[in-house]
Amino acid sequence: MIPLLIGVAVGLAASIFGTPYAIRFLRRRGIGQFIQEDIKGHAHKQGTPTMGGVVFVLAAIFGWLLAHVRIWSPGTGFSLEMRPFGAGGLLVVFALVGMALVGFADDWAKYKKKRSLGLSKSVKFGMQLAIAALFAWGASLAGVVTEISFVRPLGIDLGPFFVIWVLVMLTGAANGVNLADGMDGLAAGSSVLVVASYTVIAFWQFRNPDFYSGVDPLDLAIISASMFGAILGFLWWNAPPAKIFMGDVGSQGIGGLLAALALLTNTHLLLAVLGAIYVAEVLSVILQVASFRLTGKRIFRMSPLHFHFDLVGWPETTVVIRFWILTGIGVALGLGFFYGDFLRLEGIL
Repeated sequence: MIPLLIGVAVGLAASIFGTPYAIRFLRRRGIGQFIQEDIKGHAHKQGTPTMGGVVFVLAAIFGWLLAHVRIWSPGTGFSLEMRPFGAGGLLVVFALVGMALVGFADDWAKYKKKRSLGLSKSVKFGMQLAIAALFAWGASLAGVVTEISFVRPLGIDLGPFFVIWVLVMLTGAANGVNLADGMDGLAAGSSVLVVASYTVIAFWQFRNPDFYSGVDPLDLAIISASMFGAILGFLWWNAPPAKIFMGDVGSQGIGGLLAALALLTNTHLLLAVLGAIYVAEVLSVILQVASFRLTGKRIFRMSPLHFHFDLVGWPETTVVIRFWILTGIGVALGLGFFYGDFLRLEGIL
């Protein structure tokens, strides 16, 4: 438990105190957000510093690293040593950093082009495919279960197609968080709740190894706890009215982290419940595009979903807080499924 607390504290402190420096740095260099012209009521956000995700990604990694430093133990007293790094933690950090780099390249392309469109779809997909392939390879070496899972493996083994499933998970989670990153604090506040739930899930698996086959669950709990603190610190500055945006580097990084945690804890489909708000955001875009192409009519006033409610007349803070509440409901339901499965295995249910 102590490493988790260290990860949270360091991630929070590094993020909450490091973000103001990032804001000043980005402002001096004119690195700001470009707002689409068709998003009414958000023009005032043009030029707000972006790429703030760099801060909480680095803060989370810093917290994860320091959580492995042991300065005291009951047997030897005070002594400086490093706890071993588990393959699971290294894989999650790889997914986090890899997807964050994709997002950084996208943000940088937007900055250079001075428009809201960044990397081409083919370039972005190629980078994500490379990350998925390397992650799948590393996960197979670490002994990951290649079966599709909900709260545990379902017996449907993907075999060599596991790399495709990893790609679907990584891109799906990254796009979901990215689409939710359209209002001050929406993506950060919702992802804090989902990341926190994975801290609980991974630590529970660590404490009950006879029931679960996750890859290094303690290390997974440490990195997710560190990210929880880091995003919470960023949210202090990202809450309405936001002084900085996370950018694609942040949303892609969070998506990579969540997908990796789901894959390594064998809770693939459970992520869709925990992050139901991201599923809704993605589906709203798919339905909007399909409806317009097939019928020439739009289902929503605008997609992703949060902009529909914005145009309906809900104040931005109302949309954000209600989406946080909906995320909390999804997290509670997802943790309920997870714990209910444990009680069933214990013979209590």
